[in-house]
Amino acid sequence: MRHFSLILTLAVTLPGLIFSACAGEGTGASHVLTGDLTLDRAVQTALVQNPEVLKQVQEIERTRGQIVEIRAQALPHIGAAGNFNHQDRRLASGGGSDVFTSTMGDKSWLVDFEARQVLYAGGQVRAAIRIAKFTEDTSYYQLRDTVDQIVSQTRTQFYDVLLTRALITVQEESIQLLSDQLKDQQNRFDAGTVPRFNVLRAEVELSNARPDLIAAKNNYLIAQLRLAKTLGLDAGRTGKPTFRCVGEFQITERPLGLVNAIQIAKEKRAFLKVQRQQILIGKEQIKVALAGYKPRIDAKAGYELRNSRFSADLDQIVDGWFYGIAGTWNIFDGLETAGKVRQARAQLESSKINYDDSVQKVELEVQQSYANLQTARETIRSQQKNVEQALEALRLSTERFSAGAGTQLDVLDSRVALTKARTTEIQSRAAYNKELAEFDRATGTDTVYTETFKDPLSERRAVKAVPAKKAE
Repeated sequence: MRHFSLILTLAVTLPGLIFSACAGEGTGASHVLTGDLTLDRAVQTALVQNPEVLKQVQEIERTRGQIVEIRAQALPHIGAAGNFNHQDRRLASGGGSDVFTSTMGDKSWLVDFEARQVLYAGGQVRAAIRIAKFTEDTSYYQLRDTVDQIVSQTRTQFYDVLLTRALITVQEESIQLLSDQLKDQQNRFDAGTVPRFNVLRAEVELSNARPDLIAAKNNYLIAQLRLAKTLGLDAGRTGKPTFRCVGEFQITERPLGLVNAIQIAKEKRAFLKVQRQQILIGKEQIKVALAGYKPRIDAKAGYELRNSRFSADLDQIVDGWFYGIAGTWNIFDGLETAGKVRQARAQLESSKINYDDSVQKVELEVQQSYANLQTARETIRSQQKNVEQALEALRLSTERFSAGAGTQLDVLDSRVALTKARTTEIQSRAAYNKELAEFDRATGTDTVYTETFKDPLSERRAVKAVPAKKAE
């Protein structure tokens, strides 16, 4: 089984990788790739340049910023403040004598340095930090899920390019057969051995086959453009992709039964890990909401400088330190906290329901992909000798027609059967490879990561395996 190995550090630093390592001589700001393009090279290019991957990398950076922001609530806050005030003498005197006013002065200033630290917030700060950490982990698992999707999408579109190009070859071979038949019928007509109807019939069949070739070439171009979009490549000077996909429709088996495939998907799918993180976040959200019932205590300390209140001289400075503790407690907040707690608990239950639903979706994806693989495999087996038989049937019908024992219709029917057999055989091989890409994505086995998440399913499976080993 082919794996595309990605370590966490590699995934996070994807934008910094040198594109020339996988893009060859087409590297540049325009991201134009030329020459042969293998499947591995296409996947690596997609991981470096695909917009969805790059956006998810930036999402990790954003969540890291959230951690720094929220962690600041648990750290001391140090600030400085100052003000200068000039007021009317009548306000400064407060209705007193002019002598008192001239003594105090009508101008004042103050500079204050203060440090404030949260001592107790009912667990709100600790829960908020945990939420931020879970959110960062979620963004990492979302990156993994995005990478898995892009790898599967790249493989599928790569096989689409190979398929549409192979269908062009089939249509060209079909047209070549029809052209040869038209020449043969024209020669026979000139010799007077066949009627004009045979020539007209051959011309009609040849004309009817040309639109299929035109459609096949158009499908090939569209498949290339879709792949180029996924790889983050720009069109060349002609507006068309300048790369050529190189590969074959290899038939490789996956040694996984349906039951094992479902179990592995539950353990490895990053999509489910994201849902589990949401449950953990929901639990912490309840703690944040419950903190509204508890008091908040802050400690503060600082140093203050100001002018003397008993002198009109602004140079007369009074300074000194101060410290203290401030606390607040909402005895009754109009049931606001109760409403927040109710919302948080409902959100947690919704996350659990969403996770159960996601597990069922993953099971369904694996089951459908497994069934499609079985269907594609059986189709390939049924078509293995069909092309050879169709070729032999065309040879025999042509010889019988040349000997006067067959009809032109027999030859045309044999040609149509050969084209259909070749098309079906190629399509079945392409379908198997595309479905294999989907199966690898659905089971989470297409990529290998450094696992840091303690998966309850994996731990439970390991615990069950321990008694069995001891029993042996």
